[in-house]
Amino acid sequence: MNTVSQVEALDGLRVKLQFADGLSAVVELKVYIGTGFTVDLLDPERFAEVGTEPGGGIAWPNGFDICPEFLRELAENRQVAA
Repeated sequence: MNTVSQVEALDGLRVKLQFADGLSAVVELKVYIGTGFTVDLLDPERFAEVGTEPGGGIAWPNGFDICPEFLRELAENRQVAA
């Protein structure tokens, strides 16, 4: 199941994800943040505003979101920071 049940912002533009099926992973997102409307997420306080969204992914109040399938792919393909 690809639904993210919990998300926690970490330093270095990383998030700790807990999927509904029990998979836990720390994923680095810095390559996806820093241009366009994601520039404000470079501020650690803004980045920390991340939460889960009804579709099972993660989102920030500025409207930037990442779908659960992509997050799962990042976690499973070892594009993960330990």
